[in-house]
Amino acid sequence: MKNLVCFLEEESAVNMLRGILPRIFPDLIPRLLKPQYIKFQGKQDFKKKLYSRLRGYRVPDACFLVILDQDFEDCLKLKNELCEKVDSAGKSDMTLIRIACRELESFFFGDLAAVETALNVSGLSDQQNNSKYRNPDMIDYAGGELKRITSNKYRKGSGSREISRYLKLDGSNRSKSFNTLISGLRILLGS
Repeated sequence: MKNLVCFLEEESAVNMLRGILPRIFPDLIPRLLKPQYIKFQGKQDFKKKLYSRLRGYRVPDACFLVILDQDFEDCLKLKNELCEKVDSAGKSDMTLIRIACRELESFFFGDLAAVETALNVSGLSDQQNNSKYRNPDMIDYAGGELKRITSNKYRKGSGSREISRYLKLDGSNRSKSFNTLISGLRILLGS
């Protein structure tokens, strides 16, 4: 059995992965692939502890997924910082690093039909072509914006769990960072 160890900033990322991984790898989970979720208490805790957690992980057949929100940091600097931690821990050949541009909720803005279905909010999919939502990776404060357009139906925990069940995984999501995550997972896990 192969272990996929996911290092995540917060619970909403755990919920999102629990919703999409079984759909991406239905033949692997739970028979051949065992996902584990290690969440941190926000971004600073993540940056502070990632190296030691990676370094201390000694389970055979493990590969790693690192996901962190970009927020307002320089994306390349942030990725380089994470790459240095992963390299120093000796895990670079078995680790996928992905940055959610700008926030995890940008993934959801990339597929407003999924949000509409999951949260039972009519008319959201019609807004997908609005200029503001055409490039969801550029939306500042995507979490707050998602709450606003769903009339406060979106909650980080339960919302990410529900929406992830409906997200399209075929590359049609408008969030480039989401599509990059999916394609990277397929490469990492060899499917």
